[in-house]
Amino acid sequence: MSDTQTHPTATEPNPKRWLAMAIVSLAVSIIIMDATIVNVILPVLIQDLSLSVSEAEWVNSIYALVFAALLITVGRMGDLFGRRRLLLVGTVIFVGASVLAAASETGTMLLAARLLQGVGGAMILPSTLSTVNAMFTGRERGIAFAIWGSTIGGMAAVGPLLGGWLATDFSWHWAFLINVPIGIIIVVGTILWVPETRDPHATRGVDAAGIALSIVGLAAIVFGLIEGQRYGWWLVASAPVIGDWTWPFALSPVPIAFAIGVVALVGFVLVETAKARAGRFVLLDLGLFRIRSLRYGSIAALIVALGEFGMLFALPLYVQSVLGFTALNTGLLVLALAIGTFLISGGTAQIGRRIGGRGVVRLGLLLEVIAVAGLALSISATANAWALAAWLFLYGIGVGLATAQLTNVILVDVPVAQSGQASGVQSTVRQLGAALGIAILGTVLVTTLAAATAANLENVEGLDAAAQEQVVSVVTGSAGAAIPELASMPGSSAAVQTAASDAMVTAARITTFSAAGVLALGLLATVGLPATPVRRPEEAGAEAEADEPEAQPVAE
Repeated sequence: MSDTQTHPTATEPNPKRWLAMAIVSLAVSIIIMDATIVNVILPVLIQDLSLSVSEAEWVNSIYALVFAALLITVGRMGDLFGRRRLLLVGTVIFVGASVLAAASETGTMLLAARLLQGVGGAMILPSTLSTVNAMFTGRERGIAFAIWGSTIGGMAAVGPLLGGWLATDFSWHWAFLINVPIGIIIVVGTILWVPETRDPHATRGVDAAGIALSIVGLAAIVFGLIEGQRYGWWLVASAPVIGDWTWPFALSPVPIAFAIGVVALVGFVLVETAKARAGRFVLLDLGLFRIRSLRYGSIAALIVALGEFGMLFALPLYVQSVLGFTALNTGLLVLALAIGTFLISGGTAQIGRRIGGRGVVRLGLLLEVIAVAGLALSISATANAWALAAWLFLYGIGVGLATAQLTNVILVDVPVAQSGQASGVQSTVRQLGAALGIAILGTVLVTTLAAATAANLENVEGLDAAAQEQVVSVVTGSAGAAIPELASMPGSSAAVQTAASDAMVTAARITTFSAAGVLALGLLATVGLPATPVRRPEEAGAEAEADEPEAQPVAE
């Protein structure tokens, strides 16, 4: 790469920009796919690797947590050293971690691989978004953002289908190995077609305190959310054990983790603010949040991701443990979501020209709320697969509208010179929302499942207290994955399996209703978004001529 920089204008578009867009979309696809592909194969992983419920939650959460914790840091690295370079390094790390995940024989090894995948994914996502922002101008930029956003929504649904097919017809190992050939295509395509972009206005430096405080704060809070049900929300319910060391206090580590997280994040805000006032290098310019569209759009994005990923965590567990779906059938069910997303993506731009970007986001979120609430009402021990698919299709339409436009709405007022940081911010809140969604709604699912199973078993004749406690432990410890085998367990019966199955229905319904409530809060958060102008086609064309991204140089 040469250090020579050229400034593209609206009259000098990159001739390879749409080929580059295809590679960027493919790169986004594998990291979003891997955030959801595990949802379908999770019951298989629980049985094959003997995962505990906490480990099962961490398989997804550690990926999302590391992702969120590093996005701002690596986004700034891309601004300084080049986004294409960051994309290449991230892809290599992601593919290598995928091979490690496929070779995992224990839960610990799998969690380590997922952590590394999170590192690679954190490098890929902000580099793709900033590259899109630099390559396109005017009307083309809106189309590119819509493609980028629709890819996220669509691949979140394709992941379960692909994972289900591979786990059913081959092995769960291939759900990770599929990333190897895709990664090779991304590396080759990036070298050939993706331009190098940097932010020439970015200040060089290292903000060690900001990095450390942000990582510690996010990690501690999500740890508390995931482990609260296991270790106790206030007093110890089950003491943590590490090797020969056992937690010695009556107070649970969970409230301590929450306290550490809050203190670290408050410290992060204070440190970044003080450094910015002194004119020193900061990891995150908190002044960006003075931009109304970024501030309220980020809040909406966090809440929406919380509801979306929490729902996608619970649904596969329900359909496989209660309805008897295979991993492949579960993927086919969730495919309805992808179909809805892809079908609406072609009309998103036209709808946006009629009601504005904010209107598109609100319409999409409203459809998501209606669909998820309808899905919750349809959950039962004998639910109709077509009814579930219909609600998922409607939900996919909502995702295609809201996710595709929310990125554009968030970045619409951000100066191009600060788009790298802003891209990192909006990607961070999405991934933090995903981690919180799995943690919070995963806790709702397991807690409700435990209580409902215990209550239902009281009505089973001939089952003593010790046997009831064992069944509750098996069901909650597997997050419901062990329910289909309960009837064949020694001392168990069909009545015990029915009691546990009914409990899973109750837990899935409550969790899904909770997801609908969270999405409704996301819709409410859009009240703070500024109105986006509704432009006629000729006005959009005029904007394209006036739009020159001078702060996004391309080094060929």
